[in-house]
Amino acid sequence: MTAAGGTLEIERVWVLRSMPTVPQGAERWEVDQGYLPTSAPLKGAGETAADFPEGRLRRILRPDGTESFRHTIKRGTGMVREETERSIDAEEFRRWWPSTQGRRIAKTRYRIRERDLVWELDEFHDLPLVMLEVELPHTTHAIELPTWAQTLVVREVTNDARYRNAALAMTGMPTPP
Repeated sequence: MTAAGGTLEIERVWVLRSMPTVPQGAERWEVDQGYLPTSAPLKGAGETAADFPEGRLRRILRPDGTESFRHTIKRGTGMVREETERSIDAEEFRRWWPSTQGRRIAKTRYRIRERDLVWELDEFHDLPLVMLEVELPHTTHAIELPTWAQTLVVREVTNDARYRNAALAMTGMPTPP
């Protein structure tokens, strides 16, 4: 879905009590992501604050050794948010990565296709946290939690901003209610 400045991301998120057995065929990524300050210091000749005004830098390492790099800006709260994302090269990532110091997370992500959806299971490296998320084609899309995760769900945190990756990177593990 498109929005004025990007696309709409429709996503639901749950906290799990522990890591489930990952289903066969899951795609595994090692993810490092850092969050830029709202006014990132300029790093290279000719760059302006508009080049990276805010957002997230992400490095994905796949099992075959290939890497990809992304710059993403998300706006809004809850289940529906605006997302603008672009690929960047390794040099651009490395140039801006120091600006994320103190606002980073690392996780192993498993992408699991079930029926018409791709479930993303995140095991955080520096936090005692496992989360499951799914992007939906529309807000009323019916879902059923995968059987491999159903008994492990602690609660849904879609509308709890403390469980957004940016909040986890900046403030750490939230205190449970």
